[in-house]
Amino acid sequence: MVSIRSFAAAEAQTSAALAALARQLSDAGGDGHFVYAFYGCDHDGAALLDFLKQRFPDAALLGGTSCSGVMSGGRLWGAESIGLLVIDDAVGEYGVASAELGDDPAATAQETLRAALENAGCPGELPELVWVFQAPGREEEVIDGMRRVVGDRCPIIGGSAADNSVAGDWRQIGPDGVLSNGLVVGVLFPSGGVGCSFQGGYEPAGPSGVVTRVGFDPAGDSGVVTQSSGRMIRTIDGRPAAEVYNGWIGDRLNGQMAHGGNILLETTMCPLAVDAGQVDGVPHYLLIHPESVGPQGELNTFASIAEGTRIFSMRGDKERLIERAGRVALEAVSSLPGAPESLAGGLMVYCAGCMLAVDSRMPEVASKVAEAFSDKPFLGCFTFGEQGCMVERNVHGNLMISAIAFGR
Repeated sequence: MVSIRSFAAAEAQTSAALAALARQLSDAGGDGHFVYAFYGCDHDGAALLDFLKQRFPDAALLGGTSCSGVMSGGRLWGAESIGLLVIDDAVGEYGVASAELGDDPAATAQETLRAALENAGCPGELPELVWVFQAPGREEEVIDGMRRVVGDRCPIIGGSAADNSVAGDWRQIGPDGVLSNGLVVGVLFPSGGVGCSFQGGYEPAGPSGVVTRVGFDPAGDSGVVTQSSGRMIRTIDGRPAAEVYNGWIGDRLNGQMAHGGNILLETTMCPLAVDAGQVDGVPHYLLIHPESVGPQGELNTFASIAEGTRIFSMRGDKERLIERAGRVALEAVSSLPGAPESLAGGLMVYCAGCMLAVDSRMPEVASKVAEAFSDKPFLGCFTFGEQGCMVERNVHGNLMISAIAFGR
């Protein structure tokens, strides 16, 4: 039997927040076999990890920073919050491992996933779920590395650590302590099963074009092109990418076109996407968030795209983003064996960009997620990139929503 418990506290001082959590944990009792921990970036991650190790000495522990804190119990807890999701499951198997991303994130991911399986006592086995939490920037390479171990035979779900202002204050916590450019991988073999969902809350706006040139990473001093995909789109249909995209979205970027600049706020409701395939005749789109215009008219993004790929202009609004969160959670529950009666609790990864765009109406999101999870314990974090399984393939995207439903 799986039991899920969620806890949250909001205090300016880490010591005070941990004291509040300690009181809640003392009242709740129970053991922990796998613990998620997310927190606002101003808190002391090392103190939190020490606290968790003392309270859950035999549990697999992981987590990291979440933009503006956490979501739990049908509400938002604010930037000074710390949230825990504790899984009690004496019959299941759980493991976690962590590492610095280093110069070869794919190799690091491969080794870290294998280490997590070893720590779970399940080397060479296929978990029900792989959880990943990492520093933003190299997500596709991380997924490629983990795919060498598990392929797309099980879902890889997670997010990219976030801070409050894209200042690099994000952190990841795991067995190797608190990392700033790290990777934490968890493997879950729960006795009650899991259900997952990964979606975005946007629809095609009409325009599309083919990426005809991307930026590249130099190999040493030779300047050799090492990849035909990247996070800098130079041209679309042979024209400067920013110019094309600006036309698609009604000249919203005119202020940045001359000299370049950050465009995160301007593009949150009108991102790009690639066609990820269809399910029952319904197309699914993997979202890509443009983050800046470069001085040569290039478009920099938070996800990689390959030359020759058709990209689509997308559109969204607050209502859609509010409703979608509950629907994603409900789909995760629906995919759980024996649902909804078998539901023990849930976890949600919600894009920080969407959270900031929804703004004052985020309490509605929290309420809809709680309702979808049947008011069972859940925890939500806000990330700078989301990973999930879409059309039977594990992928990284932006402005996405991931949900996990845990069975009893």
